[in-house]
Amino acid sequence: MNAATFISKRIFSLSKENLSSTVMRIAVTSVALGIAIMLISIAVVIGFKNQIKDKVIGFVAPIHIQALNQNESIEETPFLFDSVLTARLDKPFITEMHKTANKAGIIKTEDEIQTVVLKGVDSNYNWNYIGSYLINGNIPQYIENERSNDVLISNIIAAKMNLNVGDPVRIWFVDQDLKARGRKFNVTGVYETGLQECDERYVYCDLNQIRRLNGWNNREVGHLEIWVDDEKNINDYNEQIYYSIPTNLVSYTAMETYPQIFDWLELQDMNVLIIIVLMLLVAGITIISMLLIIILERTSTIGLLKAMGASNGLIRSIFLKRSCRILLIGMAIGNVIGIGLCLIQKYTNLITLSPESYYLSAVPIELNIWNILALNIGTLILWILMLLLPTMLINNVRPSKSIRFE
Repeated sequence: MNAATFISKRIFSLSKENLSSTVMRIAVTSVALGIAIMLISIAVVIGFKNQIKDKVIGFVAPIHIQALNQNESIEETPFLFDSVLTARLDKPFITEMHKTANKAGIIKTEDEIQTVVLKGVDSNYNWNYIGSYLINGNIPQYIENERSNDVLISNIIAAKMNLNVGDPVRIWFVDQDLKARGRKFNVTGVYETGLQECDERYVYCDLNQIRRLNGWNNREVGHLEIWVDDEKNINDYNEQIYYSIPTNLVSYTAMETYPQIFDWLELQDMNVLIIIVLMLLVAGITIISMLLIIILERTSTIGLLKAMGASNGLIRSIFLKRSCRILLIGMAIGNVIGIGLCLIQKYTNLITLSPESYYLSAVPIELNIWNILALNIGTLILWILMLLLPTMLINNVRPSKSIRFE
């Protein structure tokens, strides 16, 4: 054991009833709270961003292709999905392609009326995403060359229109001649994703029904949904697809389809940054104040050590070593509290949210070991650098004055 460590253990104590020990306890508490709050903030924001992003991308697909025109209505311009387009989309990063089409309609019951968007899908559609949010009934089963009357509606639409699984529902459409046409469908299932903007609009139906209503042939689609192997590279993949498809088509990412949601998610990063800066400053000022009080209280001891031949560097290391130990104690407590609370929320969903406002029913948590390590290492280094400032006062202590007034 070196001299600095030996002396620091003798002159610092959290158990003694004096001013410095009280200040050290406050510093430990401040550091623990700061670390816990920063850990929880990061875990919550990362959870928010990832879960909402996965929901949006799962609903609209990472990339979709549609006809290039100035049509901003829900009614889509059809294009051929043929062997030429399939060859151009033969990319190693594309894992799935789904033929779909949208059409506006109006659900009418005896007491209610509701505008909706029918999303037509074919027999090869991947229902894994919607299936995970199915709350009642079953996923419709479509056959390639047949038209099915089965539809899947959201819980919001079901509640507004007082519909249940097995109920018939009539949906009205307006054709190009501005004539209303009604089609009778059967509700086979009810889903709820929590995405208010999607749930209150979309009804899943057979793609062949959209083709029949619009007068399309069996090779025409409204848009293609493209799934890729790595969603982190969506923008790069979209650029490659954009330059591969014919000039009459255009590709979009999910972020471009729902920019308001992703812009809102980006704002959460600023909130976390503000919280982290505030916690770093509050805890940092507390530990600086702690060390200043300890130095002032131990002025006579510093003078005595200098009189015995101790250098300023040795005395600074005595105070820094003990201060770092206090930091590590506070950080360890903060990690236990922060990670513990995150795990409780993750597995119990104790704190709930309003899906209408936050798209989620409970506060999401995502813990990442690398984020935890980066936060702890970064804050430890910063706080140690902040501790160097008050130790500069040790250079100004004169043994003749500090010992004389002991």
